[in-house]
Amino acid sequence: MNALALPDAVDNRGMTSSTWRGHLHIDYSRDGERTVALDRHQGPLRVLKRLYPEGPGICHHVLVHPPGGVVGGDELRVDAHLAEGTHAVLTTPGATRFYRSEGALARQQVRLHLAAGARVEWLPLEAIAHSGCVAENHLSLNLQPGAEAMAWDVLALGLPASNEAFDRGSFLQHLEVPGQWLERGLIRADDLRLLHGPLGLAGLPVLGTLCFVAGSPLPGARREALLDAARGAIAGSPLSAQAGATAAQAGVVVVRVLAARVEPAMALLAAVRAAWRAEAWQLGAEPPRIWRT
Repeated sequence: MNALALPDAVDNRGMTSSTWRGHLHIDYSRDGERTVALDRHQGPLRVLKRLYPEGPGICHHVLVHPPGGVVGGDELRVDAHLAEGTHAVLTTPGATRFYRSEGALARQQVRLHLAAGARVEWLPLEAIAHSGCVAENHLSLNLQPGAEAMAWDVLALGLPASNEAFDRGSFLQHLEVPGQWLERGLIRADDLRLLHGPLGLAGLPVLGTLCFVAGSPLPGARREALLDAARGAIAGSPLSAQAGATAAQAGVVVVRVLAARVEPAMALLAAVRAAWRAEAWQLGAEPPRIWRT
């Protein structure tokens, strides 16, 4: 997330001299035509900004972790509950960096709970797995019938732009829609067949996943329209040979991409997100403003 460094400290917010514990809880509700939010936090994880660039019905939230990185022993948790009729867009101002560990686990867990008719877009900037990290990144989307969500996960192994390889450590990715879809993969730096094999990552250090999820099975025509919209965006991308779209379940459509750098992968997923917003919700692209500052 952002790169503001703070000194080690001990206080009642959950911080110790060697680890950080951060928990952010957000409750979204409707106040007339407006999506409003009440947030509570423990430790160094909080809401930086609340914006309404699309009008009062859609709340854009920017989440920050001021220490600037996640190391062994750290744990960050985000829990968001969206009431009926709310729509939230959540993002971060920078990458989430998982740094080298002496063996302790660093963990981030995001759980989003949507009531009927709610919508959420989980759009953090990339996670960076520095060489030597021992980390887990969990995302769980819990949707009632009639709720819908878009969420992405972009991971850079090492520092691709600096040609720094991910040659030690491990990173576990967990993406789940309980009762519909579970994707859980462990990437180890010593698993050369996975990292470099033609049936694995083929030497490409950036991998991205974007999903559209519904709390009820999508009608066939709507599911095909979402697939067509995604494939149209992919066809216009320089990464078209390294990306694809599938319907993982009746209520889940998934786009995956591999890339040598973060920026092209993010650009492709942003293009698919814009196409899905237009197709599914009749909304404009409206990228979060923090991405442009």
